[in-house]
Amino acid sequence: MRTPSGTVVVIEDDPHIADLVGLYLQRDGFRVLEAADGSTGLALIERERPVIVVLDIGLPGELDGFDVCRRLVGAGGDGRPSVPVLVLSARDDEVDRVLGLELGADDYVTKPFSPRELVARVRAILRRSAAGRDAPHPPVLEVGAVAVDTARREVHVAGRPVVLTAREFDLLAHLAANVGLALSRRQLLDAVWGAGWIGDERTVDVHVRQLRKKVGAELPLATVWGVGYRLG
Repeated sequence: MRTPSGTVVVIEDDPHIADLVGLYLQRDGFRVLEAADGSTGLALIERERPVIVVLDIGLPGELDGFDVCRRLVGAGGDGRPSVPVLVLSARDDEVDRVLGLELGADDYVTKPFSPRELVARVRAILRRSAAGRDAPHPPVLEVGAVAVDTARREVHVAGRPVVLTAREFDLLAHLAANVGLALSRRQLLDAVWGAGWIGDERTVDVHVRQLRKKVGAELPLATVWGVGYRLG
């Protein structure tokens, strides 16, 4: 018998999909609670304190999935959702992917999907979250005018604070810890998203574009053609 793995809240208005996701998560040892709309889902999250949320974007009612993400970020208080979030959506446009990731989602899975792969991604997110909590805090990493405080999870550019999503911060921190080295997309995925992460390597490109946009010209982040990216 599996050791209980914690509670997962699945916010999905399609009962067949919700039941399918719940079935596979329960088989993997999770306790699963379902909600068919954003308001009910937020109430469950507040009451049950799940280890992760599986969140559909196209929800009925006043709150869609993006609104739920925004509420969770507000509850987190540090620009990050108060609980890890895996987005499960039929929307596969890059704009929706970027928005979901900008709002702090840890992963974005499009429908149709493999239930086994979804469970694997949930496990990967939880491993990364645990590693982040247990990791020692290194000193502030400085690259030119950019300062990355990994203990406080803050970024400043010439003294000006810059708000990043959790994944954007982790990517920048890893690049800053390896300043001067050309890192491939696969290396970045393994380090930031977790070894064995299943998904499109272009996810790295999306996050790099957001870093360049938010941090600005002071960020010496170069594209190394045929390889990946180098900071410094």
